[in-house]
Amino acid sequence: MAIETETFLEYLVVEYRWVIVILALLPMSAAWKLWSIIRNYVVFKMNSAPKMHDDKVKEVQRQIKEWLSGDKSTHLCTARPTWQTMSFRHSMYKRTFTNIQINLVDVLEVDKENMTVRCEPLVTMGQLSRTLAPLGLALPVVPELDQLTVGGLVMGTGVETTSHVHGLFQHVCLEYELVLADGSVVNCSKDENADLFYAVPWSYGTLGFLTSVVIKVIPAKKYVRIHYYPFNNLSDLAKRFSQESLKPNPHQFVEALLYTRDSGVLMLGDMVDEVGRDGKLNPIGVWHAEWFFKQVEKHLKRKRTAIEYIPLRDYYHRHTRSLFWELQDIISFGNNFIFRYLFGWLMPPEVSLLKLTQPEAVTKLYNKAHVIQDMLIPIELLEKAIAFFHDEFEVYPIWLCPFKIFNNPGQLKIKPGEESQMFVDIGVYGVPKAKGFETDSRRSPVVRQERRPP
Repeated sequence: MAIETETFLEYLVVEYRWVIVILALLPMSAAWKLWSIIRNYVVFKMNSAPKMHDDKVKEVQRQIKEWLSGDKSTHLCTARPTWQTMSFRHSMYKRTFTNIQINLVDVLEVDKENMTVRCEPLVTMGQLSRTLAPLGLALPVVPELDQLTVGGLVMGTGVETTSHVHGLFQHVCLEYELVLADGSVVNCSKDENADLFYAVPWSYGTLGFLTSVVIKVIPAKKYVRIHYYPFNNLSDLAKRFSQESLKPNPHQFVEALLYTRDSGVLMLGDMVDEVGRDGKLNPIGVWHAEWFFKQVEKHLKRKRTAIEYIPLRDYYHRHTRSLFWELQDIISFGNNFIFRYLFGWLMPPEVSLLKLTQPEAVTKLYNKAHVIQDMLIPIELLEKAIAFFHDEFEVYPIWLCPFKIFNNPGQLKIKPGEESQMFVDIGVYGVPKAKGFETDSRRSPVVRQERRPP
């Protein structure tokens, strides 16, 4: 899709954005990642974060009390700039809100006896998995992009290929610490302030400022044994996907990628400690590795099942390097083997830097003709939903991930009388090819026609 630009300079920035990404954003991203890894390692090993945490919480309280002493005519929000979030959209509300500085970026403690980890809300998934891996531990639910934060996954939602067993990210969280609008600090769990505990997920920060989270951890193994099943019939894929998700004793990991309306690959995985003789080792985390979704597509073209063994942490962050498949629209040759060998170790660029340097013309394009949307659908409607999304969006690949919703208090409701209900996350990321597609720039992408999913 052509992008309208207003000046020659803007035209150059838009048309040759990949040059800026390679020469500037990739080195800057790599330097930031290196600094973060070293800084987080030192802080965790010195065990200084727990001592500093109380002071940081008191600083949040101080800012709120200062607001309380004024006319209280504005709303409150975190001071984290919108360009630092994972969303490609720029939110405007913070310009008129009172911004509260929250510098809460550390893993506070790992309790191997109680199998929990306590961390601050700006801790990322990459940071957490890197901290837990040497201890032989992992989160039960690890949303795959490195830069997703604990706070975002709690206040919004987080889903991963183990969610058909463990539920959403909120379901593996055991306790929250928040600073409320009156400046008080409150801890909540299912046994303490339970009403607040169940109301926090999906609240998007409207109930208070999250300052720490206690999360369940599980024993980890070295590899994930992945069995790839290609399909060229949507009905067959949807049926097998549902069966595997709903099994009483399912595989630990269930995921599928659709490459057309009728073709895709189902992936079933389990943790193991050794590479078996029935498959090969595939270290997809090495700098020159082909993008994961492109590797999966090859199994579809070969039209036969296959087994691979992937190092656990590589598997957890398998979609990070290509930001699922979004980077192919920014660096079209990013999966070329020469580029991977020369620059793969720098990938991916930080989403925050991409947003910070994004020309206005590209911002308008994202608002008008780009979709980054996860639709949460009852699993029995999977096939109908895919047909609907094909007609309305026609964006491929499509990510499919099953997840279980438990009959707990809170904002998510399931069928009455059921202990749990299985859903599927249909992830649509990219530029729609459907005719007549148009988005409303004031909100999330919607289709022009007034239709609803089945």
